[in-house]
Amino acid sequence: MSTDVLKPERALRAGAASRQPSQAPRGRAALRLAARAGTVLSWSIVAIGALAMVVPFLWMLGVAFRTSADLYADPARLLPQHWTTHGVRTVLDQLPFTRLIINTFVFAGGTTLLLLLFDSMTAFALARLRFRGQNLVFVLVLATLMVPFQVTLVPVFLTLFHLGWLNSYQGLIIPRATSALGIFLLRQFFLQLPRELDDAARVDGAGNLTLYWRIILPNAKPALAALFIIQFSALWNDFLWPLVVTSDPNMQTLPAALTLFSSASGVDHAALMAGATISLAPLAIAFLLLQRFFVQGVASTGIK
Repeated sequence: MSTDVLKPERALRAGAASRQPSQAPRGRAALRLAARAGTVLSWSIVAIGALAMVVPFLWMLGVAFRTSADLYADPARLLPQHWTTHGVRTVLDQLPFTRLIINTFVFAGGTTLLLLLFDSMTAFALARLRFRGQNLVFVLVLATLMVPFQVTLVPVFLTLFHLGWLNSYQGLIIPRATSALGIFLLRQFFLQLPRELDDAARVDGAGNLTLYWRIILPNAKPALAALFIIQFSALWNDFLWPLVVTSDPNMQTLPAALTLFSSASGVDHAALMAGATISLAPLAIAFLLLQRFFVQGVASTGIK
């Protein structure tokens, strides 16, 4: 009787063993199919996102070479039906374009360089030194991120007026020469550097300034490059601050000067888009040159 009971169990085990080899290839095929589907879905999402970012730039470039009649006839069309260089010629003829580019470079470049210096010094003190109230100072710096720039615009403008710094480079640059965001990013990066670097430098007789200039900054190139791109692009495209501080056309920046093509009588869309397209070229070049450092810096500071 026990033999009769065991036979069905053996039969079941034998049947399961015979089915396993046939099910294994099916399972692997299902996994490969799911992996391919996931890859296709991922690339589809990336393609849609890239298209959503590229289309506005293509439309802007197309408007720069369109007539007003062509634009109003079909605003959604990307490429012009009738090409014209009216917008580019208007920008070059009606604006002191060379002077505007120089002013924008001086404002964005000079402010960014000073910002990197001051923010890195502050971040070094908050990350590598020890002093009473250190955490409180860092919290106060972060608290300034919650204060909109427009709130301080009028007091800063009045200060510049009494100093006689309106329509000047120092008036454009100095009030923007530091950033709480930059201090935060650099402090987070400096905290990740090994403390053994500080100890080795101090054993060799290095002071705080030598430690900052010869040890910390050379090891912080990715973070500095990331901050440079972020701040340079923001300052290059800054519209409100240069418009408030400068009224002399020879001291204005390119974004502020483009308001000439927008008035109560109408908007010259071709000239406006042509000027915007030209102003984006230096940003694209800067990003392409520093892209590798930008990605490393953003990843290292923990911002995804």
